[in-house]
Amino acid sequence: MSRRRFGSALAASLALPAATASSSPFMPPLIKPPRLRKGDVIGLVAPGGYTSDDAIEKAVKHIEALGFRVKQGAWLREVWGNYGGTVAARIADLHCMFRDPEVKAIWAIRGGSGCISLLQHLDYGLIRRHPKILLGYSDITALHLAIQAHAGLVTFHGPVASSTPSAYSDGHMLAVLTDPRASYTIPMAAENALKALQAPQYGIRTVHGGVASGRLVGGNLSLVSALAGTPYAADYRDAILFIEEVNEEPYRIDRWMTQLDLSLPLAGAAALMIGICENCGPQGEGPSLTLDQTLDVHLQPLQVPAVSGYSFGHIRHQFTMPLGVRATLDTAAQTLTLLEPAVS
Repeated sequence: MSRRRFGSALAASLALPAATASSSPFMPPLIKPPRLRKGDVIGLVAPGGYTSDDAIEKAVKHIEALGFRVKQGAWLREVWGNYGGTVAARIADLHCMFRDPEVKAIWAIRGGSGCISLLQHLDYGLIRRHPKILLGYSDITALHLAIQAHAGLVTFHGPVASSTPSAYSDGHMLAVLTDPRASYTIPMAAENALKALQAPQYGIRTVHGGVASGRLVGGNLSLVSALAGTPYAADYRDAILFIEEVNEEPYRIDRWMTQLDLSLPLAGAAALMIGICENCGPQGEGPSLTLDQTLDVHLQPLQVPAVSGYSFGHIRHQFTMPLGVRATLDTAAQTLTLLEPAVS
C-alpha cells in the first residue's frame, strides 16, 4: 500500500461510523432495489476475504458477457491479513458504491471471512436511502442479515462475481434481478441430480414433506449461527429458513444448528431448506455421525416441511434467492416459487 493510501486508510479508520441501526426489535418496512437493465454498471467489491488479479479478470469478463459494465471498488485489490483490506477500506468501498448514482448493483467478488466485522460500522440509513442490488453468498451472509434487519432492503443470496458461471445459475440470477414477475418458480438443477449419482450430498432428501410459504431468510450456517443473539440475527419465525455449509465436519454442523435452536426455536420456522453441503462428511479416523444423521437430529423433530440437497451453496449450479421476499416451498415438486417480484 502506498504512503498516501495508507494515510487515507488511517484517516478513514479514525472516522469509522458507529452503528446507525435502530434499537427497535422490529424490522423496517421492506424495500426492493430497482431492477438491473442491460448496460447498467455493477460495482465490484471485496467486503470479506482478499481477492486476486486473476479472480478480478474472471469476474469482469463474466459481468461484461452478461451485458453489464463494471466499476471496480477503489480498495478491491487491498490485502490486510486474509481480508480484502482494513475494516475502514471495506466499509469505504461499500458506502461509495451505495452512494454512486452510476452503480446499479453491488456484487461481492468472493466470500471468505471478515464481513461480520463491518456490521457495526455500516450506515444503514445510507443503504436505505440508496437501495441497490447486493449479491453474493458465503461470508456475504453477514451483510444480508444485517441489512435486512436494519435497512429493510431486499438483498440476494446467489453466486459471487468470481464464481464459475453456468446456464442454470446465470439464468435464474438474471430472472430474479432483471425481470420483476408476480410469481417465479425455480426447479432444482438437473446437473446436480446427475452429480448425485456419484456424490450423495448432491441428492435431494425430503425429511418432512409438504407445502409451506414464508419470507426467505438464511445463508451460510456458520454466519447465521454466529449472529444469533446479536442485533443482526436472522428472524426466521414463520419464514423459510435456508442454510448451507462447506468444508465443515458434522459435529460443527450439529453445534451451529443447536445454537440456532437454543436462540430461536427452529420449530417456529415455516420450513427448513438445506442446500448442498460440500465436503461436510466425517473427517479422520474417529467415529462420527454422517451429515444426514446430523441434520436429522434437528429436522426430524420438526412438524414443518424440511428438505436437504437443494441447489444452492458452495456449488456451481445454484439459484439466487432474494432475502425478505415471500416464497413457497413445495417438497413434492422440488421447487421454490417466489410469490412477488424481488426488484422494483
